[in-house]
Amino acid sequence: MTNLILTINAGSSSIKFAAFEIESEELNRLADGHIEGIGATATFFAHRPDGEKTEFVIDESRGMVGHKAALGAILDWLEDNFAGSRVLAVGHRVVHGGPDYSEPLLIDAANLDILRHFEPLAPLHQPHNIAGIEAAMHAFPDATQAACFDTAFHRSHPYIADTFALPRRFYDQGIRRYGFHGLSYEFIARRLRAMEPVIATGRVIVAHLGNGASLCALRNGRSIASTMGFTALDGMPMGTRCGQLDPGVVLYLMSEKKMGAEEISDLLYKRSGLKGMSGVSNDMRALEASDEPAAKEAIDYFVSRIRREVGGLAAAIGGLDAFVFTGGIGENAWRIREAVLGDLGWIGIHLDVEANRAGARVISTPDSPVEVLVLQTDEERMIAEHTAEVAGFIRTAKIFRGAKEGASTE
Repeated sequence: MTNLILTINAGSSSIKFAAFEIESEELNRLADGHIEGIGATATFFAHRPDGEKTEFVIDESRGMVGHKAALGAILDWLEDNFAGSRVLAVGHRVVHGGPDYSEPLLIDAANLDILRHFEPLAPLHQPHNIAGIEAAMHAFPDATQAACFDTAFHRSHPYIADTFALPRRFYDQGIRRYGFHGLSYEFIARRLRAMEPVIATGRVIVAHLGNGASLCALRNGRSIASTMGFTALDGMPMGTRCGQLDPGVVLYLMSEKKMGAEEISDLLYKRSGLKGMSGVSNDMRALEASDEPAAKEAIDYFVSRIRREVGGLAAAIGGLDAFVFTGGIGENAWRIREAVLGDLGWIGIHLDVEANRAGARVISTPDSPVEVLVLQTDEERMIAEHTAEVAGFIRTAKIFRGAKEGASTE
């Protein structure tokens, strides 16, 4: 019998999943997939490491496809493709763990209610994460359920990187800088420990650049500072999110433009960032291919913000030993990497232009004081590792053998 760990990343209209086999204290990836169009016409996609792909529209004859029906489709597909398999545990990406959860959590009814209390802190993510958990508990009643928090990795921040300059009572009430993309950063930190143990103990900045974008400063593999704050709006401009914004702008929109909270939320989360600035797209590939001046200006702003954050984060950790690009843009957009690093010799970064354009793992010159790497992140594997660890199925020391190598070419 094949024992599986299933990972779930549930959004409002989609579910991403991956299936890992537990064998000899290692995790072997068997499949990845996603379902999009939940609540409307839902389509199932999956692929296996051997290249076999599956795509079909989920049967709606029994009613609208919600999260429960979507997970039922995943279960049916697993049974069809991995006969005799058993889902031992399901690991869930949960965006917000609040001020207290710094590690993965085995889920029961009591702490699921606690996670619901964090919905106001991540209103566009947390309710759907919880809907995914509830659906998985229904679909896999005998499996262990684990919550893996995007904020947990950043709970090691010192107070000065964790607070706002507000009266202390607001900090005590949970209004603080949480940071996000923690599962990605923790995966990179573990990869560095396995691949570059000397670098891993030093001062590292990781740039997670994708439709969501942020940077994180690590010292000895621990998060010291991050560009994201109380919500996933802060810091870098993103695909559709604004990034850093003078809070006075929000007050102005309320008082002078008479915009309500819902309208402002829609503006800042869904109609700003690269999409709003360019008027073209939130996809970096489309912006790079566009002749529109606004598209170039959006890219220039994105790059300038990265460079500005690099300087601030390097100051926060007292210098820099290595810089890592990850995420869809970070792994694939060599022009962005070149624009970010082109003249950062003052901080010790010397770019190898040919290596960068070729998509090499190391893109700094041999004599560069700061090593620059391009590493593929894998949040699904990080969730699977956490779930296996917290459920007691496997030990951390051996679990990383199945991790990916090299940058993504997708």
